[in-house]
Parts: sequence; structure tokens; C-alpha cells
Amino acid sequence: MTRKIAILGATGSVGASTLDLVERAPERFEVVALTAGSDVAGLAEAARRTRARLAVIADESRLQELEARLAGTDCRAAAGPEALNEAAAGEAEWVMAAIVGCAGLVPVMAAIEAGRTIALANKEALVSAGALMTEAASRSGATLLPVDSEHNAIFQCLAGSRAQDVSKLILTASGGPFRTTSEADMRTATPAQAVAHPNWSMGAKISVDSATLMNKGLELIEACHLFGLPSGRIDVLIHRQSVVHSMVEYVDGSVLAQLGSPDMRVPIAYALAYPERMATPADRLDLAAIGKLEFEEPDLQRFPALRIARQALEQGGAAPTVLNAANEIAVGCFLAGGIGFTEIASLVEQALDQSTAAAPESIDEVVALDRTTRNAMAAMIEARCH
Repeated sequence: MTRKIAILGATGSVGASTLDLVERAPERFEVVALTAGSDVAGLAEAARRTRARLAVIADESRLQELEARLAGTDCRAAAGPEALNEAAAGEAEWVMAAIVGCAGLVPVMAAIEAGRTIALANKEALVSAGALMTEAASRSGATLLPVDSEHNAIFQCLAGSRAQDVSKLILTASGGPFRTTSEADMRTATPAQAVAHPNWSMGAKISVDSATLMNKGLELIEACHLFGLPSGRIDVLIHRQSVVHSMVEYVDGSVLAQLGSPDMRVPIAYALAYPERMATPADRLDLAAIGKLEFEEPDLQRFPALRIARQALEQGGAAPTVLNAANEIAVGCFLAGGIGFTEIASLVEQALDQSTAAAPESIDEVVALDRTTRNAMAAMIEARCH
């Protein structure tokens, strides 16, 4: 039987990798819905190739263009928030959640409340609303499958294990393009340098997060919600080769690791075919050629974002939501040339220090806090720049 799937964020890097796998195995998958933010051409092309039934563009002003590009097909064009929710909670059994940032929050919750199997590539969903989403999944029977390479690796290493047998989780990080760069040189780093990730091909925002190590901080928060372990039982190690994607240490001292080439199609395929496996075109590891695997502790002096994220996790309440929103604004400003690279973490920490928000108790409250934090952060940056 074919699996009916929807891809939220079909024109981004994760969406494109998912489509690549789906189109290699058309007998296994039926694409029922695809969404994109504003890339009408990419969305229409993907919908035509996969014979999707529904194509949704988040930008409502682009609907007529999408309708024109889909003329003569059986694919229905739609736009806006309600249409995104329909794509997430409609016919699909399996939903790839790959919308970047908090824009994906409401559609992901719609899929969870509908009891779907959700492949989570949008880490911001669990960072901003982790408790709300995991509680909703428990009520609806939804399945959350991690797609981030690190969480997917942990998920594979935990297969069949009891929670009480786990000692700790070990997330690995490449260290990004500035792993050995001095603090002084990082102050003058350009956006082009920050997005030049040494191992992975990713979008600009997540590449900057990798460069600051905020990405690992967000993953730390996500791991707590996915696997139910506290901050003190989750470590981070720098592993520049990106061969070991993460590890699980058990109470008997055994450590299980998942290894693979740095290709997002591997964790996506695991989630796409779960509980089975499927072939991918990813390069196979040549361990003899790699020769040795190297690990080191993260430098929290040069990369304070990881420390700040752990503090937000341990503080709880509104802090992770504020962290995520403030970071998105700071990274966007850096990419636009408005602030320096090292100012990203300091501005996020300032936003956390100034926040007096209460813990959000609903998705609407999360969205409202996200919006308030973004506005406050933008004002803070403007005041700092003038």
C-alpha cells in the first residue's frame, strides 16, 4: 500500500530532499499536499511532477499566480493560514514539517491534533511549544518522528530500549565554519562566511545558527521534549567530521552511535519509511579513508549561544519561546548586514534578561509571545544601531 504524504515547506532544502526520495519510490508514496512560503514556481513545478492534489502558498497575494501555473492539472491551489492547516491535517497520513521558524507552529499543531505521523524538521515547534505539542500528541495518538540528523540518530540508537536503561544522550556538532576562529575575527565575520558550512548544505538561517552553536542549543531543548530527559543528562560534543551524528550512553556503560554521511536524505528516509527502511542515494562511509574520529568539548566562551540556550531550557516557562523568537530576529538582522556576528548571542541574552512573560498555556499564547518578542527585539536592535 502507498503512504499518503504531505510536505510542509516543499521548496526548502529539507522539502527538496524529501521530494527526491519520494520521486525515487513512486510505488510507495502518494503526494496529497505540498506547501511553500512564496516560491510559486518551485511549488507549482513540484506539484506537477508529483501529481499532488493540493498546493498551498502561504503568501495569499501569490494565489492567482499559483492557479495560473497549475492550470490544466487536477491540483487545487489554495493560500493562507487555513489552507496550510488543511494541508497538514487533511488526507495525509504522514506529514513532513519543514516550514522554517515559528511560521510552522500552527500547521504542525493541526497535524498533531489530527493524529498524524509528523516528521519534525522544524525544531522551532518543539523549542517554542514543546510541552503543549507533546501533550497534544499523547491525547491524539500522533507520532513525532525526528528528522534533524542528531535527534534521528538518537531515535535510532534508542530503538527497543527502556527509558530507565538510558544514562545520557550525546548530541554532536560540527562546530560550524568558525570552530577554530578567534573571538576577535568572529566579530568581523560576514554573512557569506557564516553560511559557508563545512559539511552540510542548509538554508541561511540554520547555517548561521550552526555557526553560533545556537542550532545545538535549540536541539538540546528539542531533545528534552522528544526523549523526556532533563538538561543535565544531555551533553554536546564538537565532532567536526559530522560522521557520528549523535550517541546514547546506557547505564551499563555501553555507548551506541549512529554514523552516516552528512546527507539529510538519510534521516528523512528513516522517518519516511518508518518503521521500515528504504534505499537512499547517499554516499556510503569509507571508514578506512576517514581514519579516525575526533571529538572535543564546545568552547562556551567563544560560542555563548549554547550556554544561553541551556539556561533558557533550565529556566523553562516562556524562556525557550523568547529565545527562539529573539534568535530569529537577530539572525535575520545579521544576514541583512545590520549587526555583527557576535552580537547575535548577546542580543538574545539581553532579550531573555528583559523578558517578564509568563509561560504560554496555548498555541495562541505561544504565537502572541513570539510576535511580542520579535517586536521588542527589533526595537532593541534599532535602538542599539542608532
